[in-house]
Amino acid sequence: MAQGFRPDFLGLQRAGHDVSPEPSGDGYDLALVQAGRHRGQNEAWLADAIERVKPGGLVVVAGGKMEGISSLRKRMAKDLPLGGHLAKNHGEVFWLERNGEAEAWASQPDTPTPKGEGVSGGGVLVEGGFSTAPGMFSHDRADAGSVLLAEELPANLKGLAADFCAGWGYLAATLAARAPGISAIELFEADHASLEAAKVNMASLAPNLPAQFHWIDLVSEKVDRRFDVIVMNPPFHQGRAAEPGIGHAMIRAASGALKAGGRLLMVANRGLPYEAALKAGFGRVEELADESGFKVWKARR
Repeated sequence: MAQGFRPDFLGLQRAGHDVSPEPSGDGYDLALVQAGRHRGQNEAWLADAIERVKPGGLVVVAGGKMEGISSLRKRMAKDLPLGGHLAKNHGEVFWLERNGEAEAWASQPDTPTPKGEGVSGGGVLVEGGFSTAPGMFSHDRADAGSVLLAEELPANLKGLAADFCAGWGYLAATLAARAPGISAIELFEADHASLEAAKVNMASLAPNLPAQFHWIDLVSEKVDRRFDVIVMNPPFHQGRAAEPGIGHAMIRAASGALKAGGRLLMVANRGLPYEAALKAGFGRVEELADESGFKVWKARR
């Protein structure tokens, strides 16, 4: 079983399942793909599953109608002979056999691939030289909030830094370029594929800055190190609805991981209620920017 999102990975582990962050092996009789919302990621998973089952093996794809499973099935039916499909309530499932047509589709140049340039899901090149892939947060461009935070990063930051919710490494690489006093940086991220992309990006864009990478759920897992600087663009939802509690947990994690006098630089959507959590966890809180629907804060431990 493969699950790259750390909170779900930990839940499966606690339930007693044998789970890894990435799929491995081949020659399987059957593969089950749990489709998500992103077209490119779903097609990459399907191509990977086809290559991992043995000839004649079955690939089953399941998902929610709200996440686009019906459109995925219809697209696949144009290219591949499907064995059938079933729909009930808010879900749908379809299946296909690994045959010559499926193998040809999975290996053609314009099919998203599960591995590309060291990045899962196809290898998209974003402005600035960043490698990303479909399914990662803001995979086709730097998120506007992160760009605003990057513009506000002081050049005089020094010491050991951390990037919480690091994604594919945009803020970490930008901090490395902007603040030469940073001696090393550690990146913390819950999505395994994004963290793998961050490794690629830091190696190519900030090769002289020592970096460590942590696949971690900052909500439930403790950070043992203490930092002089933390930069952070925290997520505010896992489903469709906003969940400010996630950001509150990230703020508490940042407060606990900073040295006395350490600084947090954070961006979030303007409407999210984070000021009280920042003031509860830090001695001094200052708003640095309020633009384009985002706020940037500086907080000192």
